[in-house]
Amino acid sequence: MKMNFARIMGQLAMQFADQEALVNIERERRYTFRELHRLTNRIANMMRSRLGLRRGDVAFCILENDNLSLLHAWTAFKGEAAFAHTNIRDALDEHRWQMAFIRPKAVFIETALLPRYADMLREQGASIVCMDAPATPYEGVQCFWDLIEGMPDTDPGIQSDTHADILIYRFTGGTTGRSKCAQYTIDNWLAARDTMYADEQQSIALNSHTRYLHIAPVSHGSGLSFLPTLFRGGCTLTQNAADLKAWCRNVETEKVTTTLMVPTLVNWLLDQPEAMRHDLSSLRTLYYGAAPMSPAKLAQAQARFGNIFFQLYGATECAQAVCTLTPADHLGALETGRLASAGRPTIGIEIRIVDDAGNDVAPGTTGELWLRGRGTIGGYYGNPEGTAAEFADGFWKSGDLGYIDDAGYVFIVDRKKDVIITGGFNVYAAEVEASLNAHPAVQMSAVVGVPHDKWGEAVHAEVVLKPGAAVEPATLIEHVKETLGRFKAPKTLTLVQTLPLSAVGKVLRRRVREKYWTNEPRRVS
Repeated sequence: MKMNFARIMGQLAMQFADQEALVNIERERRYTFRELHRLTNRIANMMRSRLGLRRGDVAFCILENDNLSLLHAWTAFKGEAAFAHTNIRDALDEHRWQMAFIRPKAVFIETALLPRYADMLREQGASIVCMDAPATPYEGVQCFWDLIEGMPDTDPGIQSDTHADILIYRFTGGTTGRSKCAQYTIDNWLAARDTMYADEQQSIALNSHTRYLHIAPVSHGSGLSFLPTLFRGGCTLTQNAADLKAWCRNVETEKVTTTLMVPTLVNWLLDQPEAMRHDLSSLRTLYYGAAPMSPAKLAQAQARFGNIFFQLYGATECAQAVCTLTPADHLGALETGRLASAGRPTIGIEIRIVDDAGNDVAPGTTGELWLRGRGTIGGYYGNPEGTAAEFADGFWKSGDLGYIDDAGYVFIVDRKKDVIITGGFNVYAAEVEASLNAHPAVQMSAVVGVPHDKWGEAVHAEVVLKPGAAVEPATLIEHVKETLGRFKAPKTLTLVQTLPLSAVGKVLRRRVREKYWTNEPRRVS
């Protein structure tokens, strides 16, 4: 099917006209629906006429949330070239690898990064566009606002095939290995929009009064909420810094109704004094996802902030809400044990639970989740081996181990690669972490298998305590024994100041695991 997205967005601009559509908080930019539509038309026209970007070309974006919001889906879908959204918090070497891999024709970059990145970008041979005028001119670097000066705000007139044309690339988080490049069509993203409307409780989170604040990187899962908010007539607000003090101020000042956080940030918010000093009463929905959340911590958050929590389960490779645990589900879920679930499948998603041979397992049995829906990508860019290994008959093999209970709730037990096999028993790292994180002294933890002469692998934990807390490792080990049993409890436990986190706030178990398996004859990947 063909679509002129500029025409679609133009209809929204007429309907919601002077309502706020986008607010960039740090840069103090505000755009109504009409203004955002005209600006993104100008950007799309500039991409073609001044940068010469055509179908098949790629523009690489190393940008903060506010600047990336100008080049997000509502801009990409108006043009021919694809946008590659990387995380600005990734390392320079990771960006170097990503650009060498995807070979962009243009790179949009934060001006503050130019001193470190300019030489590397010139080596790539791409046009370099900085988002603000630099204090000192850089040879061969153009300024974004200069490029769009004088460009028409008329419809670019581009039609794209919603199922065939690739217009967005995103790199996987890399929590279990080297990142891969996911490729998306317009329909993949419209699936994200439509599944966010499938549950009637979403009308509380997404409507014409919505003010959705993004603190998580919009280059990743948070950005999937742009179109659902836009099509409902709501306002998207961006915050660049992962600063909870600033977030609390912004919620109060901007009357924020909706936000999304990874569980790590929710845990930190519980210990944030500013959360008590600022008026957060405008919040109606706090989405959380991207990593397991301790049921004990979630219960504390509910008691503190009310029944505003809404879990989303999805993935880079399946760009839609796969499962939801709604606020209504959260009521009484602690008593039923379903607070630990990912919720029920959304309308239109197929989930298979399979064994190692790809055969469906019996109901209630743990297996790997395979996902198929409109949001499921067709494969990885430039990676036929990865595509063949992880996709089958339209299903993406998620690598998540889980089961579905008799009421249809999906429980994610662990990542397939994070199963610790100790003495012949399978121990799931996420389950042990949930037990540790429930202890009142614990802020976060990472559980991995480490080499052991007797058991093959032994359960080991690294734990970060809350500020000012003190507890002995033996006490925490005993706590897990009491909640999960002796064989699942860590054999060893180390108190650490920090844990390695991905750019989107996930604990990188592989980084914790690697240091224990270096120079071992067998290594766990």
